[in-house]
Amino acid sequence: MPRWLTAALLERREETATASTLVLDVPGWPGHLPGQHVDVRLTAEDGYSTQRSYSLAAAPDGDRLELTVQRVPDGEVSPYLTGEFSVGDLVEVRGPVGGWFVWRPDEQKEPVLLVAGGSGIVPLMAMVRVRAAAGSRVPFRLVASVRGPADRLYGAELDRGSPGLDTTWIHTRTAPPGVVRAPGRLTAQDLADWGWPADFEPTVYVCGPTGFVETAAGLLVALGHHPARIRTERFGPSGG
Repeated sequence: MPRWLTAALLERREETATASTLVLDVPGWPGHLPGQHVDVRLTAEDGYSTQRSYSLAAAPDGDRLELTVQRVPDGEVSPYLTGEFSVGDLVEVRGPVGGWFVWRPDEQKEPVLLVAGGSGIVPLMAMVRVRAAAGSRVPFRLVASVRGPADRLYGAELDRGSPGLDTTWIHTRTAPPGVVRAPGRLTAQDLADWGWPADFEPTVYVCGPTGFVETAAGLLVALGHHPARIRTERFGPSGG
């Protein structure tokens, strides 16, 4: 198990009304792969400590890490990280964690389909950014499900686009003007229209709440994607 390291907040970026990206300086950080996550531990003055896991949001950059944290109402950790946590403040981090839900640009050459539900886009964004940093020509398609336009994490960056990356937003509650698709949950037709055909044998990464991940994986299998090519990462209520 990796050891705990001390991390200092260098910068905060507000992504949405309820989500912030935290740029941390972590001396001694060993590096990471896109798709991995870290444990973050807070310790109070009385010695009480609690920890949560957060996905890494960006490509490796020396001792710097980026985490995007979605505030959970009545949570223990996320309200502090997205609110009181200030530049120069310290937390402890441990990682990187995870080895299955990763994309390795030097090993995987088949097309990639990324399917995100809400803040499940965070580890997938790390893959998008690593692909760009590596100058990879592997074609990527991202299908991201959000409640409405205001909930798009990294919206401006993704909408600017990059060669070989196609992004589609699926709005489940409210859609912006001019969008033909009516608001609603992700469907098999969405994945057929905006994903890769199964016979292209893409590697698929699905991340989001447990119910979303199970539904999306089932739709992909029904469309002919082999279960062994579908990698999933899910999260559920944890107290935030």
